[in-house]
Amino acid sequence: MAVVFVMEVYTVTVATGTSEYSGTNNYIYLTLVGEKGESERTQLDNPGLDFCRGAVDQYKVMSPSPLGSVLLVRLEKQRYWVEDNWFCRYVAVEPPDGGKVLTFPCYRWFVGNVKMEIREGTAKTLTGDSTLQLLEHRKTELQERQKTYRWVTWAPGIPRCIDAKTEADLPQDARFDNEKRSDFEHSLHYALLELSLKKLTIRFGKSWDDLEDFKRIFWKLKSPIAEYCMKHWKEDWFFGYQCLNGSNPRMIQRCKKLPENFPVTADMVQSSMADRTNLDKELKAGNIYLLDYAIMDGIPSNTIKGNPQYIAAPICLLYQHPDEGLIPIAIQLEQTPGRDTPIFLPKDPPLAWLLAKMWVRHSEFQVFQLLSHLLRTHLVVEVFCVATLRQLPAVHPIYKLLAPHLRYTLEINCRGRTQLISANGIFKRVVSTGGDGLLILAQREYKVLTYRSIQPLYDFCDRGVSQLPNYFYKDHSLMLWEAIHSFVSSMVSLYYQSDHDVQEDLELQAWIRDIVEEGFTELPNFGLPSKLSSTEELCTLLAVAIFTSTAQHAATNNGQFDWCAWVPNTPCTMRQPPPTDKDAVTMDMIMATLPDVSQSCVQMAITWHLGRAQPDAIPLGQYTEDHFTEPKALEVIDRFRMELKEIEKHILTENEGLELQYHFLLPSRIENSITI
Repeated sequence: MAVVFVMEVYTVTVATGTSEYSGTNNYIYLTLVGEKGESERTQLDNPGLDFCRGAVDQYKVMSPSPLGSVLLVRLEKQRYWVEDNWFCRYVAVEPPDGGKVLTFPCYRWFVGNVKMEIREGTAKTLTGDSTLQLLEHRKTELQERQKTYRWVTWAPGIPRCIDAKTEADLPQDARFDNEKRSDFEHSLHYALLELSLKKLTIRFGKSWDDLEDFKRIFWKLKSPIAEYCMKHWKEDWFFGYQCLNGSNPRMIQRCKKLPENFPVTADMVQSSMADRTNLDKELKAGNIYLLDYAIMDGIPSNTIKGNPQYIAAPICLLYQHPDEGLIPIAIQLEQTPGRDTPIFLPKDPPLAWLLAKMWVRHSEFQVFQLLSHLLRTHLVVEVFCVATLRQLPAVHPIYKLLAPHLRYTLEINCRGRTQLISANGIFKRVVSTGGDGLLILAQREYKVLTYRSIQPLYDFCDRGVSQLPNYFYKDHSLMLWEAIHSFVSSMVSLYYQSDHDVQEDLELQAWIRDIVEEGFTELPNFGLPSKLSSTEELCTLLAVAIFTSTAQHAATNNGQFDWCAWVPNTPCTMRQPPPTDKDAVTMDMIMATLPDVSQSCVQMAITWHLGRAQPDAIPLGQYTEDHFTEPKALEVIDRFRMELKEIEKHILTENEGLELQYHFLLPSRIENSITI
C-alpha cells in the first residue's frame, strides 16, 4: 500500500522597505526553521515583479513534515545580473492549521550574496531563551555584530566612537536612506551657494561698516525668532531670556557668593537693582545668577586666512529683576581681574556694554556648539549606540527599546568628524575655536562630565535654578523626562520582574561594561558603575539615553538658525582682542571685531543646514519600525504617545499670547533620534 505524503503549506508574507532603492530584482530564497525541522528552501517568485519598494508580497512555502513552532526565518539574497540591495521590513508566517500568525521583524539591508536568519518578534532576554538553537543564534548574531561595529579612539580625552574613517565605511544598516542623504548634501550646497551670491553682491557694492549692514546678508527663511532677534538683540532682558531658553540653556547657575576673581562691588551694580534692595540682599534671596566661561580660558584660537582670531573667557553676573526679568548687570571678559580687564556695566557707554555682551555671546557659540551640543548629546549617545549594536541581539527588549532612538546617529557623527570639526572642516574655516582649540575645549569638558549632570532633575537642582521664572526649557524638559522615565519603567517591568533579573542578564551586563569601560573610558569620576544592580538603575540609564537623544538634542540643536542667523547676536568668531578700555569702544572697533562678510555667510548657512526641520523626521514616540510585536509592549507605546499629546497641548496653551514663543520642546518637533 502506497504511503501518501501530505505537504504542510505555510503562507508567508514578506514586506519590502518604503524608502528609495529598497526594492530588488535579485533572487530571494526563504526557509522556515522549526523546532522539528526545516521547510523546503523556496525561491520567492510570483508572476510579475516581486519585492518592489513598499510591496507586501505573499507566498506559499512547503514543508514535507510539520515544523512545530517556527523559530527562525532564513532569508537569502542572490545576485541576478547586477547587484541590487534589498531592505526587508518583516516576514509574517501563517501555519498550515490557520493558527496564530507569527511576525518576524527584520529592518535590515541585504547587500551582496547574503544569508540572514531572523527571529520571531516576541522580546526575550537571555534567560528567557531555552532552545539551544535560539541561544546559538543570539551568540552568532553578536559575534558578527562585534566584528562589524568596533570601538576606536578618534582623539584622546573624549568619548570613544565607531571605527569608521568616513560614513562610507559604515555598514548599510547604519547609513542614511537615499532621500536623507540627497537632502543633507543638497541643503548644505544650496545654503552655501545662496549666501556666497549675497557675499559677492556686497563685495562689489557698498562698504561693510555698520551693524545695519548685517541685514544685507540676513536670510529670511521663515524664522520669526531670528527676525525678533534682529530687532531686540541689544536689549538686556533679551540677553537674559537667551540664557534660559536659547541654544545653551544649561549654563546658568545660581550665585550664592561672588567668585574671588570677579570683584564686583554693590555700588557698581546698584543702578541695576530694584528699589530698596542691594546686591548682598539679592544674593541671599537667591536672585543673583552667574554665567562663567572659565573653561574657555587659555584655549588656543584659530588663524583664518593668515589672520589670528580671538577668544575670551567671560564671567557674567545676572539679576532676576522683579519688573524687567533676568538681566545682565556686570561682565568681565577674562578670568583674571586687573587694569586691562575692566568690569563692564549697563551704565557704561552703550557701545562698550554692547560689545561686552557680544563677547559673552561669542563664548556661548563655542560652548553650545562643541560642549552642550556635540559632546553632551552627539558623542554621549554614540557610546550607547555602539554598545547596543555590539552587545544586545535584535530580540533583546532593550535593543528593541533603544533602536529607534539610535537611528542615523552613527552616520551624522561620522559626517561631523569629517566635515565640521576635522583639520580642514567648516569650524577651521570660520570659528574661533577651529583647529586645535575645539578638541582642547571638548577634552576639558569631558574631564568634568558626570552621569549626574546629564540627568535633568539633578542638573537643575545642582545649578540652583529651580525657582527661575519663565525658564521654559527647564519646565518642558522635566515634563518630558517624567514621560520618558515612566515609559521606560513600564517597558522594563514587562521583561524584568526583579533586581535579580537585571543582575543575571549577562547580555545587559556586557552592554553596561561596554558603555563604561570602552565608551566613557578614562573617566574615573563619571559616576556610572560598570554593573547594573537594579531595575531602577536600568530605567534611569535608559531614560538618560532616550532623553539625551531626543529632548536634550532638540533643545540645543533646533534653535541654531533662530539664535545665530543674526550674526551679531551669537558670533562664531571674533577678529580683534577683547576691549581693555571702556571709553575706546567705537562702531569701527565693533565691526572690525565681529565676523566678516564671508564668515557671517557661512555661519548663517551652516546653522540653517543643521538647525532646520528634517524632511524625513520621525517625531518623539512615533515608531515607523515595529520592533515590539506583543500587545502589552504596544499598549505601553500607546500610553507614551497619549502622554506626549497631553504635553504638546500643555505647551501650546502655555505659549498662547506670548510674543516670543518657546516651541523647541514640543514633542511633535523633537526627533526620535539624533539625525542631524
